[in-house]
Amino acid sequence: MTPRDLILATHNPNKVREFGQILPPGFGALSLDQVGFHDDVPETRDTIAGNALQKVEFIWERLRRDCVADDTGLIVEALGGEPGVFSARYAGPERDDSRNIDKLLRELGPNPDRRAHFLTVVALCWKGQLYTFEGRVDGSITLAPRGKGGFGYDPLFQPLGYGSIFAEMPAENKNKISHRALAISKLVQFLQSLA
Repeated sequence: MTPRDLILATHNPNKVREFGQILPPGFGALSLDQVGFHDDVPETRDTIAGNALQKVEFIWERLRRDCVADDTGLIVEALGGEPGVFSARYAGPERDDSRNIDKLLRELGPNPDRRAHFLTVVALCWKGQLYTFEGRVDGSITLAPRGKGGFGYDPLFQPLGYGSIFAEMPAENKNKISHRALAISKLVQFLQSLA
């Protein structure tokens, strides 16, 4: 397969870096900023899959280039599935990780049921056709933030079967087990099948 850059429908450099670290040789990820596209990408659907599909449809309509988008939600059992589709803007439209974490801990309080899972849906628009790939990691919410790595809710999320939380793991370890890594690995398998 010849090297191929996929446009990642985000302005978030953390997502582009993480995505690029997971892709195998022969694949590259370009952010919207790197291709000179500076418009906001809508996320107005009521499901995680819906948001991912909305983003690739939006980019395809404007650029007519193969593109990938993901949407991720943290689903907390004791909060009835919140923050879910609103994970990035849980504490308000400014998408502040620290405020989102504070709100989640406040809402959860001392509840002993800390079960949660991360769900990522990666959507691909390939030559105008739409595909989705899902990754899920089960775990629990810690009582307080820990660690310095990752982003989003990583300082609170301890994956099932691990003694460390995402924010304490080296990126290469997290990228082997994360929800995004699982979804992206399914995407990569699909792309390799097209070669």
